[in-house]
Amino acid sequence: MIALKRPPVVWTIRYVGMPLLVLAIWDLLVVVAYEVPHWTWVGSPNVPLALYGAAISIIIGFRNNFAYGRWWEARTLWGAIVNRSRTVARQVLTTMSAPPGASGEEKAEVAAMQRRLVYYQIAFVHALRQQLRGLDPIAEIRNVVPAEECERLVGDKNVSLALQRKMGAMSREARQRGWLSDWEWQVIDDSLNALMDSQGGAERIKNTPMPMQYDFFPRLFVEIYCIVLPIGMVENLHWFTPLGSTMVGFMFLALDKIGRDLQDPFDNKIYDVPLTAITMTIETNLRQMLRETELPTPQVAVDGVLW
Repeated sequence: MIALKRPPVVWTIRYVGMPLLVLAIWDLLVVVAYEVPHWTWVGSPNVPLALYGAAISIIIGFRNNFAYGRWWEARTLWGAIVNRSRTVARQVLTTMSAPPGASGEEKAEVAAMQRRLVYYQIAFVHALRQQLRGLDPIAEIRNVVPAEECERLVGDKNVSLALQRKMGAMSREARQRGWLSDWEWQVIDDSLNALMDSQGGAERIKNTPMPMQYDFFPRLFVEIYCIVLPIGMVENLHWFTPLGSTMVGFMFLALDKIGRDLQDPFDNKIYDVPLTAITMTIETNLRQMLRETELPTPQVAVDGVLW
């Protein structure tokens, strides 16, 4: 995610990049052809630029609204994962306990299971982040999941789901051993179900790309509009045509690129939802709930990008 509050002018221009340069060259070619050899046929004041521009603005605005909706839903789902991860850890640590009169060994087993469940929740968010970005999840969970369990997860197509299944089995074992009442177990299971709902929503966004028409036609219309811009301006602006045409074209090119950048929020690009920062925050919160002092380094923006 771009974390710059006030992007510098150079970055703003580079955001559009090559299409803007091509447009500037085309503008220059049109004005030179019009002014030097006096090819007046390259210019036409009858081109309805205002009408075309209004229509394209509506199309791009509609597409960008759709794209931002996908990006914001992705962020909302991960906000829910943050809250539910804390809830699961809190419920495990406050409701799971050894029965009255339990031995010290059994109390130690309860504490160990609490820690394992919290660690599995940490592993879940890291695995889900990696899966959504198309990366290997196993490498990210080796420090919180036992080595033998990691080996069993190798090759699993949905590691985060497997981790949740394991957490469900562990909570059921705790209920069977009397460490959780039926009601307490049901509350924890409901929280795990809510996490599954959020995971399913994130996977839906990842696995359902923007319809091709929403991506192709707005870009095509913007490119056509940029081609006719200097043709419709040159008779009135003359040598100032590159300035006027490039400025107007820059706005349309930037708006088109904004939509394409936002439409895939889990594409492992600089415009994504900052999943690494979010999951590191979750891990820090959960480790602090375990009273640990060795915490992961907080994620900070690097070169204006927060991952």
